Amino acid sequence: MNSWKEFQEQNKDRFLNELLDLLRIPSVSAKSENKADMLNCAKAVEKSLLDAGANTTKIYETLGHPIVYGELIVDPSFPTVLVYGHYDVQPAEPLELWNSGPFDPTIIDGKIFARGSCDDKGQFYMHVKALEIMNKTNSLCTNIKFIIEGEEEIGSPNLATFVKANHALLKADVILISDTAMISMDNPSIDIGVRGLSYIEVEVTGPNRDLHSGVYGGAVANPITILSKMIASCHDENNHITIPGFYDDVVASTTAERAKMAEAPFDLKEWSEDLGIKEVWGEKGYSTNERTGIRPTLEVNGIWGGYTGEGAKTVLPSKAFAKISCRLVPNQSSEKITEMVLAHFKKIAPPYITVNAFEHHGGEPYMTPIDSHEYKSAAKAIATTFGKEPIPVRGGGSIPICALFEKELGLKIVFMGFGLDSDNLHSPNEKYDIVNFYKGIETIPYFHKYFAEKNA
Repeated sequence: MNSWKEFQEQNKDRFLNELLDLLRIPSVSAKSENKADMLNCAKAVEKSLLDAGANTTKIYETLGHPIVYGELIVDPSFPTVLVYGHYDVQPAEPLELWNSGPFDPTIIDGKIFARGSCDDKGQFYMHVKALEIMNKTNSLCTNIKFIIEGEEEIGSPNLATFVKANHALLKADVILISDTAMISMDNPSIDIGVRGLSYIEVEVTGPNRDLHSGVYGGAVANPITILSKMIASCHDENNHITIPGFYDDVVASTTAERAKMAEAPFDLKEWSEDLGIKEVWGEKGYSTNERTGIRPTLEVNGIWGGYTGEGAKTVLPSKAFAKISCRLVPNQSSEKITEMVLAHFKKIAPPYITVNAFEHHGGEPYMTPIDSHEYKSAAKAIATTFGKEPIPVRGGGSIPICALFEKELGLKIVFMGFGLDSDNLHSPNEKYDIVNFYKGIETIPYFHKYFAEKNA
């Protein structure tokens, strides 16, 4: 479709500048201090949808941050594509590790450095611009709906309520999400699954107050030491998770499936060098790609306690804390795993400390059938613009709302991510290559074209 490419080429600088403006809004959902920024970002997203051609938009208030809805209904007989994305971003800390301001988007070597550039502002904005291209060139062959939320990075606590109350509003034929990655631009891929998530926090208390480490050290248990030992005990010498029952519901991949995964291009040496590590680590008996795709994990996301300020303070702390997340695979239940992990930490607690453990949020794993029309439409679209068939892969991240969408709306989900694993998601110096941004905009209209052909 030459008209699509011509329109994009004529407007690509504007597309980029609009994204940069969106990235300047510090829409950090986890911080109460950014509440006003969240609303401002929602308004900016709504305006972008209107400018692109949506004939209906609305900002829906929730108990937390607002949800932005927009639609362009062209013909009731056309299939409808529901695009999901999120405008909220992760906290930018530690700020001192950024080479430029996290909300001052900076372009270096063709890459946009900013918080949210890839996750997920840069990726959902591709769909907004694809809508504009198809609308302005009078080539729409689907109806398009958007649901762009502001709480994905904190587990989407209010999205379920909204979806359950708005079945008619969200009625569609497929859900399209760009919040995942490709292997590379030379080796395009499609995530056919994402892992589930269980996220908890553990608080360990020893004495009723901080103590002098000289007067009491050696006679009173140090909560930091005890918590560290408890966490370390969750993996054995083969890096296998030791929590009883943790693997009971895991659907093991077949030998044929693992062989197919191994065909995906992967340079372990280059991967390790990019991370600055000398050796990889993980569950014995599985490759690096398998460990990040088809196997569940337990990771410590943060641990703290005692004195961490400037200089020294000889203290035996009263409390220690840790945030712990588990990535889950089909057939695991986030509710079941959360209860299991919480109970485990309380059970293994020695008598000289007390444990308080609670859940933050969770979500279920999700898989897309590769023999479905939805997946085939995405694969054909990518093959059209990249010149080669995409490789189906299993993603290691989590998108908590996927299982909810399928359960409530009865729709299959297709992941069309154009980010890279090296884009520093959730880390300092998050980036998104401009070429990936433009390639996504170029490719997405073809998905609509090929998806609509089923009904042609």
